[in-house]
This record gives sequence, C-alpha cells and structure tokens, in this order.
Amino acid sequence: MIVRSLTDIEGTDRDVHSASGTWRSKRIVLAKEGVGFSLHETVLYAGTETSMWYANHIEAVFCVEGEAELTNDNTGEKHWIRPGTMYLLDGHEKHTIRPTSDFRVLCVFNPPVTGREDHDENGVYPLLTEATTEA
Repeated sequence: MIVRSLTDIEGTDRDVHSASGTWRSKRIVLAKEGVGFSLHETVLYAGTETSMWYANHIEAVFCVEGEAELTNDNTGEKHWIRPGTMYLLDGHEKHTIRPTSDFRVLCVFNPPVTGREDHDENGVYPLLTEATTEA
C-alpha cells in the first residue's frame, strides 16, 4: 500500500515546474510504482497558454478548481472546462489550454510517466520507460 500526500511531494523530484513557467505538476504516482498508470495534480497558471500533444500517452484530466478554455487544435473545437468536468485525450489530440484563473486538475496517464518528462518543442512527452521499484 502506498500513502502519499501532496505535502510529501513538495520540493522533491516529483514536484515539477515547466520550463515555460506555465504550470506546476506534483507527480503522485509514477511508472516506478508499477501500477500501469501515473497520477498527477497539475496547476496551470491564470493568463497563460500551454499547447500540448500526447503522441505517446492517453491522458484523462479532471478539473477540481478554476476555469480554462480547451481547444482541440486538430479541429478548432473549443470547450470550457470547470470544476467537475473531465476531458479525455483518447485520440492523441493536439490541444491548447488557456486558464482564466489558476486551473487545478488531476491527471491520469497511460502508459505511466517516469516523472522526468517535459514537453518538447511540439508539446510532446517522450515515451520513457523505467524499471519498477518499491515506493
């Protein structure tokens, strides 16, 4: 059994800040736990714009705080994401998030991320693998 709080993660290598300065992600569960997914709490900052494309991962995102406009960059379709709303990138959609307030979400990735990923110039996380270890 693993029990971990967000406070436990703060200031560790699981507390990741984007190179662009648009988000912060606390990696609660990672590939090394060996459970087949990763779980993150991510805050995207108000007034920023982040374009992403998970070419190697499926991501489910559940909003718990704040609001943001989500644009499917493949189709131009826009959605308002508010607390209680989930979106699933099941088709590896290129997308852009524009938070109007700090936007706190819980994200699940499959395959799981290692925690070392950062978005490349195309907004893609590389597909990294890691041997599982005890938490």
